[in-house]
Amino acid sequence: MQLGKIVGTVVSTQKDEKLAGLKLHVVENVDVDGNSTGSFVVAVDAVGAGVDEVVLYCAGSAARQTDLTQGKPVDHVIMAIVDL
Repeated sequence: MQLGKIVGTVVSTQKDEKLAGLKLHVVENVDVDGNSTGSFVVAVDAVGAGVDEVVLYCAGSAARQTDLTQGKPVDHVIMAIVDL
């Protein structure tokens, strides 16, 4: 799991049919103090997070373990909103 801050959304008019209905966010990686590490990922939102929220996300095969993403072509999934 990694910490990130949602900095935007991704809109796609054409995508794999398995991704239909999934919300995509641009997530900026942050350290434990909330400072940017300078890298970004696009992640599927499984918890209803929004812009400027700090979230936990995972990558790789773990990203396909949520009910929402199981069997779908995703590499990153937001799985928790961090309470500050």
